[in-house]
Amino acid sequence: MPHHRPPRTDDGAPCPCGGPGAYRDCCAPLHRGGERAATAERLMRSRYSAFAVGDRDYLLRSWHPDTRPQNLDLDPATVWRRLEVLSTTGGTPFHNEGTVAFRAVYRENGREGALEEHSRFTRHGGNWVYLDALPG
Repeated sequence: MPHHRPPRTDDGAPCPCGGPGAYRDCCAPLHRGGERAATAERLMRSRYSAFAVGDRDYLLRSWHPDTRPQNLDLDPATVWRRLEVLSTTGGTPFHNEGTVAFRAVYRENGREGALEEHSRFTRHGGNWVYLDALPG
């Protein structure tokens, strides 16, 4: 059985997503099930924070069942440092689909890198979920 660590949470720390508040007031309520993301960008930011704090269960819950992997192992050597949202289309409370292009900066084995993705989101059961990445 793959090992996964429990989420690393410091509720009073700044939220990893770059939001204007502490983790407890920003992404933690989504991770813990107390709130739902109102927009695709909000879901994407909360998913980035879930990677940063190691919340594997939230990542799987917020992934569309048609594209969700059966398992997800998070590498403890990867430290997510910063999120930059580059663009969004749709994804508002009035849409059923949307995209978010972003750059996520990380540090791994003493070296900095960046992941860039143009993600697709859709509603499933009334909730925003991650569908997949657009090619390119």
